[in-house]
Amino acid sequence: MDGEVQQPEEYEVGTGVLCVFGRQLKLFRERAGLDRAGLGSLTGYSASTIASFEQARRIPPPKFIDQADEVLRAGGVLSASKEEVARAQYPAFFRDAAKLEAEAVELHVYANQAVPGLLQTEEYARAVFTNWRPLLHEDVVEQRVMARLARQEIFSRMQLPTISFVIEESVLRRPLGGWGVMRGQLEQILLHGQRRNVEVQVLPTERNEHAGLAGPFTLIETKEGRRIAYVEAQQDSRLYTARKPVREIEEQYGLLRAQALTPRESLAFVEKLLGER
Repeated sequence: MDGEVQQPEEYEVGTGVLCVFGRQLKLFRERAGLDRAGLGSLTGYSASTIASFEQARRIPPPKFIDQADEVLRAGGVLSASKEEVARAQYPAFFRDAAKLEAEAVELHVYANQAVPGLLQTEEYARAVFTNWRPLLHEDVVEQRVMARLARQEIFSRMQLPTISFVIEESVLRRPLGGWGVMRGQLEQILLHGQRRNVEVQVLPTERNEHAGLAGPFTLIETKEGRRIAYVEAQQDSRLYTARKPVREIEEQYGLLRAQALTPRESLAFVEKLLGER
């Protein structure tokens, strides 16, 4: 297991921690003498949404959990589940990486399959999860989309992280969701690429040297100075913490950046793609 952090067992909408939370919510609601509409009126949600939370069909947001804990006088029992419930919005293989990403001081991403999640628009993210195989339930698709957008709060943190992306040209030319969706996605890449703490580089298809043929990855540096590599493939993932495998991936990323267009050239390239559509 040298250098690897194993992922927790899978739990999805309708199972595990969400079912436990849903049962607790229902018990506290009934103890308070409230029906679903009554709890909904006190927290700003519809009765059908409260039913979805109780039946573990939707993942309740942290704000609702705190509200419910207070109005139902749960004494912190519901709020204590907030972190685990929040983790359920991500597929199991990404949960540990999502926590590290949210707290990182540096992130460096190589993407060769789709636009990186941190850069995705809502429409593009929905196209990604709609195309997922095996097919995801509609509730799961919507939850994954909202979770992906929530990750982008990293761009508005008080202490901004340093973030860089190397994206294959083929990714930017693949009209996932249609050209209307892709146009909005390219515009969003331009906007993020103009941030002072973000650099976007495009790796042209015509390059005859390529250091990233093993697949996509993310390099993470924590505020404690730990360097971690996250590697994902076919709904499986690994978090590498040992110095040797992390250093090897860092070397790949350095070469990829050298082989890619510069950040300024890359933004000009994205603008050119937009002009073609």
